[in-house]
Amino acid sequence: MRSPLRFALAAALLGAAPLPAAAQQPTGAAQRPTNVGNRAAGNVAADLLTDIGQVEKKVMGLARAIPADKYAWRPAPGVRSIGEALMHVAADNYLLPASIGNAADSASAIKGGDYKAAQAYERRQLDRDATIAELERSFAYLRKSLTATPAARFGEQVSLFGQTFTLQQTWIMTTTHLHEHLGQLIAYARSTGVVPPWSQGG
Repeated sequence: MRSPLRFALAAALLGAAPLPAAAQQPTGAAQRPTNVGNRAAGNVAADLLTDIGQVEKKVMGLARAIPADKYAWRPAPGVRSIGEALMHVAADNYLLPASIGNAADSASAIKGGDYKAAQAYERRQLDRDATIAELERSFAYLRKSLTATPAARFGEQVSLFGQTFTLQQTWIMTTTHLHEHLGQLIAYARSTGVVPPWSQGG
């Protein structure tokens, strides 16, 4: 019988390979309704901010709990290492909001729709402390960008990854992306003997 850890790691491996950005996105989004009321959009934004805050706390907790000498660990050749997965999260924290019109931190050199710049950013070889600092900045930018998006704009359509989405769909996708990589990082941590800080004793 498969252990839960093996199953979790296998699931993480399926989502961890560095595929082209467009290949990771859902299809058919343009067919969904775009008439989003201001009040509903405001509630969605508040809920997403709460969710992002919770994911941020866990991702940052893992980044700090994993020893520096484990940042180069990867479950298989060609799959992102722990450090690379963390930098990928930071890169997309900039890329997705920038792609819908928010100016990213100039230090990141990431601009909306510039996937090569995002890839270059996440491929930088940084030590543990520098990686944690980049993550912190990227989450601050992400939260600021969502807070600055007026509810009235949530029904607007934008082009992203060669498809059309509403701003609301884009922010939801941004948040689910964080959950995808949180699951990956939990499996990575467990595989290297690190217990997630919120699961101590479990």
